[in-house]
Amino acid sequence: MDEKRAAELLDTEHREVMELLEEIEQAGSNDRDGANEQGDMADSEESLTDEQQESAVAEGLRLRLDAIERAQQRLREGTYGRSVRSGDPIPDERLEADPAAELTVDEALES
Repeated sequence: MDEKRAAELLDTEHREVMELLEEIEQAGSNDRDGANEQGDMADSEESLTDEQQESAVAEGLRLRLDAIERAQQRLREGTYGRSVRSGDPIPDERLEADPAAELTVDEALES
């Protein structure tokens, strides 16, 4: 894959994931505020449940952000587009679908 195209894909995904993460963190903050308010106990429990779900989503987004940042590092190092396990080339189609892909499809299926 062309380095310029890879950088564009990774930058776009990095920005999108950061925006989602900020939204989730803001929603979690709102849920915590709502749980601490006076009112029906069931409302408080629902807010806490929402917060737990948002926390799980946020963790997934942080993991994705880490993968994107590792891919950006590989791009800087000149190893982007190659499996981190075998060094085999990762097809452009896979990188278009998942710019942060670290493994070939076969290697990912083996895991």
